[in-house]
Amino acid sequence: MAHKNYLFTSESVTEGHPDKICDQISDAILDAILEREATLQRRGYVSPEGVAANVENVRCACETFTTTGTIAVMGEVRTQAYVDVQQIVRETLRKIGYDRAKFGFDCDTCGVMSLIHEQSPDIAQGVDGTYARADGEDAIERTGAGDQGMMFGYASDETPVLMPMPIYLAHRLSERLAEVRKLGLVDYLRPDGKTQVTVRYEDDRPVEVTAIVVSTQHGEEATIEQIRRDMVDQVIRPVLDAVGIEWSNAEIYVNPTGRFVVGGPMGDTGLTGRKIIVDTYGGMGRHGGGAFSGKDPTKVDRSAAYAARWVAKNVVAAGLARKCEVQLAYAIGITRPLSIMVDTFGTGTVDDSVLDAVVAKVFDLRPGAIIRDLKLLRPIYQKTAAYGHFGREDPDFTWERTDRVDEIRAAVAELVG
Repeated sequence: MAHKNYLFTSESVTEGHPDKICDQISDAILDAILEREATLQRRGYVSPEGVAANVENVRCACETFTTTGTIAVMGEVRTQAYVDVQQIVRETLRKIGYDRAKFGFDCDTCGVMSLIHEQSPDIAQGVDGTYARADGEDAIERTGAGDQGMMFGYASDETPVLMPMPIYLAHRLSERLAEVRKLGLVDYLRPDGKTQVTVRYEDDRPVEVTAIVVSTQHGEEATIEQIRRDMVDQVIRPVLDAVGIEWSNAEIYVNPTGRFVVGGPMGDTGLTGRKIIVDTYGGMGRHGGGAFSGKDPTKVDRSAAYAARWVAKNVVAAGLARKCEVQLAYAIGITRPLSIMVDTFGTGTVDDSVLDAVVAKVFDLRPGAIIRDLKLLRPIYQKTAAYGHFGREDPDFTWERTDRVDEIRAAVAELVG
């Protein structure tokens, strides 16, 4: 940013938000396919047509839509495995908390439609056959990107997990809101909810929270005074005090309209991939436009965005910049990225062009190599689908590792002397 003193706002949503319901269902189906296909592969399963089960040949682009009383699952899938879409949908809804009609949605009685069909061979031919017909580097070299596009990754030293402060706080508030509900600390809460945080920056550093918004679905019996008191005591104060940022003068808005009884799919439609800024950096870093959830890792919308975060985080963790954005670009069926760009926004200790060369040397950003290095064929995706794909301290989030710091430093030293 050109100016150093500014306000920046980011939002998050809970797992019960209609769009996030859809993201989680799409990723739960992907996880089930990956897990089942891997099991069949271990058992040596071969279809009657002579096609062997192989998790590396799974293709999935799964979209979910929801409205009052209904879930529709659509998309293109290729797998030897059978998964029970109805059961996956209902169990995902139950886990979120939509298990009774008075919450506005009932996992046991809602309608579920499956409109899934096989992936187009025109799309598949750019990626197919590589792992199945070859091993080692040749296979990776012949694994083309599943689509064209550009992907961005971002990291900043504003928080311990190297995420921007506004989205970090918004996610923690949403997580705490869900935790309070699930623990029964506030018994009138319902699954749908949103949070928003405004942070004041001085000299480009976060110094104070100036505004907080918490909107939560609630039971008919709760009063707005009670909700506002409980949200401050049970949600806002524990999160903000733990982070240690100043917030005593913040404007606090809890359920600003005064009522939020009708929520979830009864209150609004939901669709996979409609919260991509919530999924990433809260607007602080750029976004290529492609959603993540429901897509297997041959789709670079997902895997390359994870890789770009991995790269950016390692650059910042290496002490070479206070903040870093990485752009990658791909063409469908082409193995290597068309471009790599590193932008440190003037905070780098070396020129950005040096970091461009360092990233190309240290990181193998071919889609097959990303899948291999980040272990992206595991059934880990459902838990990415709420509270952000980045900045999570979970060992399954391999793109959050800072395991290339020493190599980056050595490569910089070699280039600049």
